[in-house]
Amino acid sequence: MNDDDQRDQTPAEPAARPAAAAGPQPEPIKFFGTTWVNHDGNYALRRVGMAAASLVTAVAAAMLLRLSYEGLEIGNVGPFLSISVVVLFAIASSIAFAKTWDSFKQRPAPSSDEAALKGLKTIGFIGSLIAYFLRCFAEAPGEQLRRAEYERATAEFARRRSTRTGNPAARRPKRKK
Repeated sequence: MNDDDQRDQTPAEPAARPAAAAGPQPEPIKFFGTTWVNHDGNYALRRVGMAAASLVTAVAAAMLLRLSYEGLEIGNVGPFLSISVVVLFAIASSIAFAKTWDSFKQRPAPSSDEAALKGLKTIGFIGSLIAYFLRCFAEAPGEQLRRAEYERATAEFARRRSTRTGNPAARRPKRKK
């Protein structure tokens, strides 16, 4: 046997495992990951890119809706249906905008009506895209909410860690007076 054969038969070393970080970990934001914590990793470039992408998508969607409306006009469906479609999309977009904007500031309650409004938010997706676009000017969408939760969890973790002063079994019992 030569040296190459022996090298091939030796067991591979186990992959190095990352050390578990102490304390709470920040929750990643879609498209931003955890770069929002320290605003590193091209955070500003990602915000600009996501703002531009959401605006371009909203404009493309509006053009698609315009083509759909023109199709209704060509189909001569009547003014009532044409106006109803425009009003429906306007209302759905405004509700989707409001719900999306609120979701950046607070998490919905578990028993809230978010599941019931999922279809309405899908129809009014342009409103959601515009909310995302506008929020990218200030911060990553949802950053304020996640930062508050992360700072609260970090402070609580530090408070819990600071109260531990050693082995409680090694303490002397308190004297009775």
